[in-house]
Amino acid sequence: MRDERAERVEWTVTGMDCAACSRKISAALGGMPGVGEVSVGLMAEKLALTLQPGGASRDQIEDAVRRLGYGIEPRGQAAPPDAAPVMQGPAERDQSWHRSGKGRLVILTGALLALAWAFELLAPAGWGYPAFLLACAIGVAPVAKRAVEALRMGQPFTIESLMTIAAIGALFIGAAEEAALVVFLFAVGEVLEGVAAGRARDGIRALADLVPKTALLEVGGTTREVPADSLRIGQVVLVRPGDRIPADGEITEGTSGIDDSPVTGESVPVTKGPGEGVFAGSINTEAALRLRVTRAPSDNTIARIIRLVEEAEEARAPTERFIDRFSRWYMPAIVAVSALVMLVPPLAFGAEWGTWIYRGLALLLIGCPCALVISVPASIASSLSAGARRGLLMKGGAVIEAAANITHVAFDKTGTLTMGRPAVTGLTPPAGQVELTASIRTELLATAAAVEAGSSHPLARAILDSAAEEGIAPPPATDARAIPGRGATAIVAGAPAFVASPAAALEAGVLTDRDMQHAAALETGGSTVVAVYRPDRLIGLIGLQDEPRTDAAEAVAQLRALGVGAVMLTGDNPRTAAAIAGPLAMDYRAGMLPEGKLAAIREMGAVMMVGDGINDAPALKQAQVGVAMGSGTDVALETADAAILRDRVTDVPALIRLARATMGNIRQNVAIALALKAVFLVTSVLGITGLWIAILADTGATVLVTLNALRLLRFRPEKT
Repeated sequence: MRDERAERVEWTVTGMDCAACSRKISAALGGMPGVGEVSVGLMAEKLALTLQPGGASRDQIEDAVRRLGYGIEPRGQAAPPDAAPVMQGPAERDQSWHRSGKGRLVILTGALLALAWAFELLAPAGWGYPAFLLACAIGVAPVAKRAVEALRMGQPFTIESLMTIAAIGALFIGAAEEAALVVFLFAVGEVLEGVAAGRARDGIRALADLVPKTALLEVGGTTREVPADSLRIGQVVLVRPGDRIPADGEITEGTSGIDDSPVTGESVPVTKGPGEGVFAGSINTEAALRLRVTRAPSDNTIARIIRLVEEAEEARAPTERFIDRFSRWYMPAIVAVSALVMLVPPLAFGAEWGTWIYRGLALLLIGCPCALVISVPASIASSLSAGARRGLLMKGGAVIEAAANITHVAFDKTGTLTMGRPAVTGLTPPAGQVELTASIRTELLATAAAVEAGSSHPLARAILDSAAEEGIAPPPATDARAIPGRGATAIVAGAPAFVASPAAALEAGVLTDRDMQHAAALETGGSTVVAVYRPDRLIGLIGLQDEPRTDAAEAVAQLRALGVGAVMLTGDNPRTAAAIAGPLAMDYRAGMLPEGKLAAIREMGAVMMVGDGINDAPALKQAQVGVAMGSGTDVALETADAAILRDRVTDVPALIRLARATMGNIRQNVAIALALKAVFLVTSVLGITGLWIAILADTGATVLVTLNALRLLRFRPEKT
């Protein structure tokens, strides 16, 4: 049980190039007293852990990480308490490669190697060997130091330890020149790995740069420039044409085109005016705007997307977990095989010791699983970054892998396949009334508006808007509550009132056959019908109609081309459902209560549920992948497994294409890593390739899989 006095602490760690690095840090810190819940994010360069009172101190944690060869500093130490999370670390991150510690090692070992070769060519015979010996010793010293520190922390099998053993072993058998070359190539490889890993992180880091550093704050009629991360909820800022919006907010004055492409990937600017929300990082394209800040900098859309992408590393894909387990015994197994190669031929068959020790040492350098363990997280990070820039958010590798295997997509209707902006299209008096009199019309809208006053459902908003347009003020209502899958009720003017489906009104005994015929006629035309009634009488029927999204039919066609079935699950009646689903050429199930949707999703197997993230929470959770449509709402970003920020139905097949492309990329990476290891394992044992080829193959594999993963940053999931 976690101690309530335990403190959660975070640092930024630099110098991690592959998943083996993050595992090394996690293992070292996990054994320290008072340290628990260690989490190391490779792509986020983030270390988080809990410190128990009386356990290891922060300084001891930082010292242990530095001794392993990594840079570390408290995360966001220079930022104000509510500043947006920005992936920034030690100054070394932004330096050129030749100014970093690993870069300086490359230059040093390269210069020593060049000097040794010069001695070999120009100095008297025999002078070259000491020069290569010195070059190797100086170059391997920092590597050996890291190996010793890892060994002291209980980690004998690291690339540094294998490298050190191989280099020293080569010196003992007289291969000083090759040992010096191996040390140099190892240093070059580490730099290349760092550059490649940095490229993979750049796409995610760029999100933080979307929010401007300053804002024009209006106070008492005057404008002054302030840091954007100092803005508070309720303050008013001025956004000039061409400026980026500094905070999530609501427009209070002005109308302009808003380019949301930096946040959602939506390429066409959308005209917005007073009362409408805007995202931090979007671009004001036309006219000056004043907006009221509605979210703190630490909670704006960009900040939440960054947090989501950072935290997504913890939701590892099953493939990644398998490879992690595989890599834990792979390196010790290679060390054992290497020892057998060194010992068995000389002892059992009288073979030459020098030859087989050399081959065993070459085999040691094949033992690092860096290329294999980074093959998955590098692809996942690139995919998350590519998706985030296009308004497609997935919460980690587990979600990506599940989305790639989807066979069915279930859609909610209102707000998902439709625009979510229904309007009142007809009012019908109860049977027996010849016409809709003004008094019946007023009572019908007033009662319905009173019952729906506290609801955020699109149908409720449509009724409230219609009442407001006609100047009808709803009477006070109390004890308002929803009737799941059927409607809502409240106490209005001292008596119960209901806004519910015609079926519910029929069960209540207030609907006649003539009323049902009127409702059926409206439903056949594509309207959703609600009955407004008291316990003893029907007040009237309200018909509401919503329009399908313009890209809904195209989305269904794209899903069909992907081999994915599409079905609409709705609580609406079958006639209205058919009117919506028919033009979309998709299946539908109508009249579904929440438990009915859950049962339908269980039947479908590998299903993705797409809803608005508010009314479909149980179904979203039940599905293998729950996708919320909603422009950055809290529920959309935090409740479901994935979110689509652009509210485009065609982004659903795009998300599946991105997931499938990611899994294909992962399979390519695993194949590259394993194939290169297998080839050079055989050639090393047979003596075809030597030490420097082995280290080149290991480094090359890591760089290759990282560069292959980076291709996902350019993937266009919207293209069919």
